[in-house]
Amino acid sequence: MSVAEHQRKAEGTGPASFDVVVVGAGLGGLYALHRLRALGLTVKVFEAGGDVGGTWFWNRYPGCRCDVESMEYSYSFSNELQQEWKWPERYGTQPEILRYINHVAERFDLRRDIEFNCRVVSAFFDDAINQWSVTTERGDVVAATFCIMATGNLSTPRVPEFNGLGSFESDWYHTGLWPHEGVDFSGQRVAVVGTGSSGVQMIPHIAEQAKHLYVFQRTANFSLPACNAPLDPEKERQHKADYPERRRAAYDTPFGIAGYPPPVRKALEATPEERQQAYEEKWATGGNISFLYAFTDLLLDKSANDTAAEFVREKIRRTVRDPAVAELLSPKDHPIGTKRLILDTNYYETYNRDNVTLVDARSDPIEQITPAGVRTRAREYAVDSIAFATGYDAMTGAMLEIDIRTSSGANLREKWSASPRTYMGIMVAAFPNLFMITGPGSPGVKSQMILSIEQHVDWITDCIKQLRSRSLSRVEADEQAEKAWIEHVNEVAGATLYPLANSWYMGANIPGKPRIFMPYVGGVAAYKNKCDEVVADGYQGFLMTSGAVNVTGDGASGDTTADADMSGK
Repeated sequence: MSVAEHQRKAEGTGPASFDVVVVGAGLGGLYALHRLRALGLTVKVFEAGGDVGGTWFWNRYPGCRCDVESMEYSYSFSNELQQEWKWPERYGTQPEILRYINHVAERFDLRRDIEFNCRVVSAFFDDAINQWSVTTERGDVVAATFCIMATGNLSTPRVPEFNGLGSFESDWYHTGLWPHEGVDFSGQRVAVVGTGSSGVQMIPHIAEQAKHLYVFQRTANFSLPACNAPLDPEKERQHKADYPERRRAAYDTPFGIAGYPPPVRKALEATPEERQQAYEEKWATGGNISFLYAFTDLLLDKSANDTAAEFVREKIRRTVRDPAVAELLSPKDHPIGTKRLILDTNYYETYNRDNVTLVDARSDPIEQITPAGVRTRAREYAVDSIAFATGYDAMTGAMLEIDIRTSSGANLREKWSASPRTYMGIMVAAFPNLFMITGPGSPGVKSQMILSIEQHVDWITDCIKQLRSRSLSRVEADEQAEKAWIEHVNEVAGATLYPLANSWYMGANIPGKPRIFMPYVGGVAAYKNKCDEVVADGYQGFLMTSGAVNVTGDGASGDTTADADMSGK
């Protein structure tokens, strides 16, 4: 604590004080709490939801399931945990994943430091006392030396601003705000708006209940078969036996997932017959990473990508009996893999049902929600319920909902008004002691999220440990290092096909949001190597001080308790 903090504490005045405040009790916030406790730090976690889980607490729509295999999509920090937990299926459902997260919270006694149903509305850094003041919507204020934003990448649901939505006389839902008690659509006429990942997962389930389902699709997306099945006991046993090596090997891959042999040649170097065979094998195996691993250049060369995209389009044509519907479902406006590559169970088959109608909302856009249903330019569809699968304000939305400022005049909303700027996706220049978990500029959403969460939390907690061991209390990203990193992130993205798609990776699903590719797509392996190099070079690009005098790397004046190589200059 600073002198000022100690004085206020002794006098019994001022806000409650902690070493660290963590915002969010999802997978990132829980692991951060666990690691910070191990350092002997006092920690307070604020969570807007009623319990732990983050995105898995809120997303309870029918068919909600992870698109990373269960044995990989789990924490690695405790071998006892990963050995004792039994996943029932290849891909975990939302209820099963939430049950796992609850088990983690109970096993490590995490809830006692978490304030639930408590949304953070502002965070203010006072340079004079080197301290964050965090305010909740209740008006409570707590102080902390460090603030960690574990707010998640897909945690701010985007409800479209359709004219007349408030006039709809029945119930409407959003996949990210689904009623915890569930929804029974039996006998109803239902509209689903949106065919991204959540829509693709939900549509087959609603179709089985509804009297009639109208699917409003503006943009077709590529979806592959999940080939989900109960987890084979022998495969589970072998996977658990190999966990140490698999977890280590995951950091040497682009997506942070081990077990997929990397491709060895380009698509156009293979004959048409060899390509067809490779794609058929991947299709039969299931999984999005497996399919993208068919050849080395699928995300780099448009001509190579076209071979994979056309393969999937042909599968759609063979599955959907109505040729006109099949063509509407066949994506043609973006290379395969440049938007989130969806996994499904019986999605395309659903359009062969007599009670399902696909509405092309691009040629016939939705103009208004009426008291009785959905009106497009051409006609009105009378429905009893509407389910919006319209996604999230991804990667930046949750942080920008919080008013984050400093006494020196820095304002995060202003700084990010043109685009999110970070150094390594971990810190933002001019915002001392403010960390992000899987922020913009990191692999995050383009990786196995729990692996990236653990890597970031480990890096952050190690950084705090280094500061404390040298009696330092302040760290911030250097402006030039941040600028260079953003240029590198854009350069790497520009060498791929990703920018060719109007995806939520670029903020394209949010009207008025700046269009810039936000994730780092150089791969988990390259990113982790860079993070390790930064530390090995004395936290290069980070400025570390005692809170009053900079510690310089050239032997200039500074806090004598600090090592000179910690400056990052």
